[in-house]
Amino acid sequence: MNELLHNLIEALREELKQYGEMLAVLEQQQQCVVQRQTSNLLQNVAEVNAQSNIIAAVRHEREQRRCDVARKLNLDDHAAFAVIIPHLPPDYRPLVQALVSENNALLVRIQQRARQNHLLLSHAMELMQQLINAIFPGGSPKTYDSTGRLPSGHLPRHSIYEQVC
Repeated sequence: MNELLHNLIEALREELKQYGEMLAVLEQQQQCVVQRQTSNLLQNVAEVNAQSNIIAAVRHEREQRRCDVARKLNLDDHAAFAVIIPHLPPDYRPLVQALVSENNALLVRIQQRARQNHLLLSHAMELMQQLINAIFPGGSPKTYDSTGRLPSGHLPRHSIYEQVC
């Protein structure tokens, strides 16, 4: 059981580390947008996508370790940490609970930062569209649809954050 717990703890720590890396990349992205560093922004988008892939792999590993511990405790494979933690040896409960809480808190911060960056990038795209319309009058007029958004021809249809959120 100790080896399974150590594997789970290491997987939770690695997940926490990778969430921290993603938050740092998203903060760099925000700086690129605010400071209008477009060349750095393109590289940053690639870093966001790469980090998303790393996070997916780390999450998969953590889920495997969580399932292993759940099975060892004779719990359902899909048992949540809230169910597993009370069944852990008392010495391990605070550490596992703290790691799970930190991972959840960091994930919330990542989602908030991703939304902020999405809004910044959307605003930048709208300003660029206004500039293009001012330079080339007579193009298609800027109108909003019933949801309050610009038609898809004006803004990208997919966010670079689809993998994160």
